[in-house]
Formats: sequence, structure tokens, C-alpha cells
Amino acid sequence: MKTRITELFGIHHPIIQGGMHHVGYAELAAAVSNAGGLGMITGLTQPTPEDLSREIARCAEMTDRPFGVNLTFLPSFKAPPYPDYIQAIVDGGVKVVETAGRSPEQYMPQLKAAGIKVIHKCTSVRHALKAEKIGCDAVSVDGFECGGHPGEDDIPNFILLPRAAEELTIPFVASGGMADGRSLVAAMALGADGMNMGTRFLATTDAPIHDNVKQAIVDADELQTRLIMRNLRNTERVMNNAAVEEIIRIENVKAGTETIDDIRHLVTGVKGRLVLQEGKMDEAAWSCGMVAGLIHDIPSCEELVGRIMDEADSIIRQRLLGSLAMA
Repeated sequence: MKTRITELFGIHHPIIQGGMHHVGYAELAAAVSNAGGLGMITGLTQPTPEDLSREIARCAEMTDRPFGVNLTFLPSFKAPPYPDYIQAIVDGGVKVVETAGRSPEQYMPQLKAAGIKVIHKCTSVRHALKAEKIGCDAVSVDGFECGGHPGEDDIPNFILLPRAAEELTIPFVASGGMADGRSLVAAMALGADGMNMGTRFLATTDAPIHDNVKQAIVDADELQTRLIMRNLRNTERVMNNAAVEEIIRIENVKAGTETIDDIRHLVTGVKGRLVLQEGKMDEAAWSCGMVAGLIHDIPSCEELVGRIMDEADSIIRQRLLGSLAMA
């Protein structure tokens, strides 16, 4: 399947693995790329630029296909040394960067000078247009269904994707609610050139996370996620657990007066690592999309991507083209 996304990134299938903190290591990125998609190392999961350099080299030993690095620009009293992380990406020969969080505008000259293609994660059409204006090569359009941060507009993909298609000239992928061949065909019908998957790639044998997390996703339905930090305008969709119930209790008690310090002990990356890496499922909030309701098994990335493409082909040939032939 050729789309503007496969041509832009030099990949076989229009499927991208989203950057995920404490998940996007070389093992998963290489597995997705070897399956024909575009794997992503999560840059800030690595404590230093030197650590990122080593992770990129490790991934390059596992695959000879394109892979990228996610770099999230976060508000912080002490910002990470982003130029040094970018230099590690450049020195590692990586040609695709997925940016997220704040605008990557100030770092675009460094990225573009190295010939790196940039895809920016956006939760609104206005942000996608801004990404296009500053020179991003593509965008990932994240609907309200997505795990992690869905923005503050609450627009689901059935509206957001066709709106993006109406406004953008650069290619974009759909993110949020993506799980299978049905997702891919639907996303492309709505104007996308491919799809980005996070939660679905968590539930694979290649994801370097605890089996408890994978099984929790398989056991969940579409009703098991919650939204936290709404009053802080830092909304995050997470899997419900004891920590999330405590966050919601604190938010209800504070009734809009809460600060990040009131819940920091339940949302920090250190605590999240206890969930993802050690399987201590109630230690902290952890990002998960509503798409958990469509995830029923734990395949390899190769099996998953192959199945998605076979299902997409079947839907196009039998349901869509078949319906036209019958008309």
C-alpha cells in the first residue's frame, strides 16, 4: 500500500508506532520497522543525549529499515538539553523525528539542516496548520479517543480527520482509536495517509513492558479509561486503577483549586516506570487509549502489522469494491 506517508518515510506500510515514555526502546522500534512500519525510540526516556546515542546504535543493529525518534518538548523549570538530544539523533543517522508537546519551531533549523523529516503530533486543526507553516513534513492528528494527552477541544477523529483533510496540504496520519485494518481503511477514507498506534503496540510480545500491563489492556473494554488533570488544562487519558481513583478523589475534593503538586506523587514518570516495567499496576496513572476495547490478544509486531494489512486489503476488495461491483 503506497501513500504519501510511505513515500515520505521510505516504509512499506502506512503504520507508525507512537513515542511512549518508558516503552519506546530499541526492541519495540526495531520490531515495528522490521514489520514494515515506522518504529520510534522515545528520546526523553533516555536520561541523557549520550544514552540516546547508544539506544539509536542498538536499534540500528536490530533493523536495517527506517526508524525514528520521538522528541517531546515539555514546559519545565529545567528544560532537557534539546539541542544535544537533536545532535545525538543527527549523529546516529536517524532521518525521522516525531515531535510532540510544545511547538518545535525553534529547533526546526537544526533538524532541517540535517535533512531530517519531522512529523508533529497535533490535537487540533489549528495546531496542525501551525506545524505545516513552520515546515513540518507531516503531522499526526490525535483525536479525543487517544491515550495520553488528547488536548482540550474534545474532538473525536470522525470529525477531526476530515477537518484536517480540508485544511492541510502536507500528509497526516490518524492517531487515537487505531487498532486494526478497519481503523486503517476508515482513517484513509477520512483523508489520512496512514495511522499511528500507541496502545495497540503496547499489547505485543515485542513491547519491553511487564506482562501485567499487556494483560490489563486485553482484559479492558472501551469503558476502562479515565480523564485526569482536566482543570490543569493538561488532560490525560489513562487506564483506571487505584492511583487514578485517588487522583479523581483529590480533584473532586479540591473542586478546581488543585495544583500539580497535589497529584504529582501519582503521575510522575518515576512512578509510571513501576507500572510499565515492574507491573505494579496501582502505583501510578499510565496512559492508555479507549482502543483497549478493540484489543483482544498479544501478537508480535510482525504478526500484528501483517494482519492489519491483510484485513485492510480484504475490506477494500470485498466490502468496498465488492459493493460497487454489485451496484
